[in-house]
Amino acid sequence: MFTGIIEELGHLKKRELHGTYGSLEISCHHILADAHIGDSIATNGVCLTITDLGPDFYRCDVMAQTLHLSNLGALQIGDALNLERAMPADGRFGGHMVSGHIDGVGTIRRIRRDGNAIRYQIHADTALLQQMVPQGSIAIDGISLTIAALDATSLEVSIIPHTLDATTLGLKQVGDTVNLECDLIGKYVARLLQREHASGGITPE
Repeated sequence: MFTGIIEELGHLKKRELHGTYGSLEISCHHILADAHIGDSIATNGVCLTITDLGPDFYRCDVMAQTLHLSNLGALQIGDALNLERAMPADGRFGGHMVSGHIDGVGTIRRIRRDGNAIRYQIHADTALLQQMVPQGSIAIDGISLTIAALDATSLEVSIIPHTLDATTLGLKQVGDTVNLECDLIGKYVARLLQREHASGGITPE
C-alpha cells in the first residue's frame, strides 16, 4: 500500500523488454536506504517488486499485464520516474490509499497556468472516468492528486509548484501519457453496486 506522496525522482538506467515482458533498472539513492530484495516500490505509480539492487539502483520485472495497462513500456533510457516506498504501519497518511495497480493510461490534452498552480487536462477512457468524482482522489503516475474538474472525456487536476518540482509532472508536455489509478474505495463501492444491481438486489430507486 502507498499514499501517493513521491519520495524521490529516479531515472531509467536500463531496460530489457522481450515482447510482452521484461525488466527495468532504475537509478536512485534515497529510497534504497532501507530497501531489500522483495520490497515493493511504486514506480510511476506501478507497484513493482525489487529483484536485485545495488548502492545506486534497483531492478524489477515487468509482466505483460503491467506493460498493457501502464506507460512503462514506452519509457526511454534517462526518463525520470516517480518513486515511493510502501507505507510503513507507523507512517503518516499524507495522500490517499494507493494500491499501485494501474487502471489505465491517460493522455495530457492541455496544460495551462491557473494562478500560482498549473492545471492539467487529461483525456481518459469513459470506463475510467466513470470511476471518478469531482474533488475525489486520483493517482497520476503515482502522485496523489485531487480531481478539480471532470467531464465525459477528460479530468483536470491543479498542481502546486512544489509538486511540479518534486515529481515528473513538471517535465510532462501535451501529448505525453500518464498512468492512472482510480480511488480504491470508490472502485470497490462501484463494483459492489454493479453486482447487486445486476442481481436485482439494489435498484436505482
